[in-house]
Amino acid sequence: MPKDLHLVGFRVGRETFGVPINFVHEIVRVPDITAVPEAPDYIEGVINLRGKIVSVIDLRKRFGEKQVASDRKNRVMVVELDKKLVGLIVDSASEVLKLPEDQVENPPNVFEAGDLNYVTGVGKLKGRLIILIDLTKILQRGELKRIGDLAEEAADAAGVA
Repeated sequence: MPKDLHLVGFRVGRETFGVPINFVHEIVRVPDITAVPEAPDYIEGVINLRGKIVSVIDLRKRFGEKQVASDRKNRVMVVELDKKLVGLIVDSASEVLKLPEDQVENPPNVFEAGDLNYVTGVGKLKGRLIILIDLTKILQRGELKRIGDLAEEAADAAGVA
């Protein structure tokens, strides 16, 4: 019997994406975000999440989606990457998906090139396609370190331990 993948489903634009549930710490409403000078354009800034300073990335910008005005459905999905908490702004995130492994196909060749190598597969669930992504590939190693550094600098400036 095929195993089920347990994913957190979220939307960016018209597409539904899925990431393994064990990466996701929590999903919160978009709080006030403090801008960080000289950060790349897809980094919105930092938030104070129960005493921890967390860098926030707008996945719409990272995925090259055209910007839409923020709305009440937008969420920050807090994930752990390389032992660092990172917030990802998504259009909506709320569903836990159980996707049978035998319903996942390797990504089409178009996803192997360049910046799209973060797609690990495409799942079929009740007539919908779920794009499975590797969060560590969305942010390359150097970017993860830079994001961690930005959060530490912001924490130091705010006096948060």
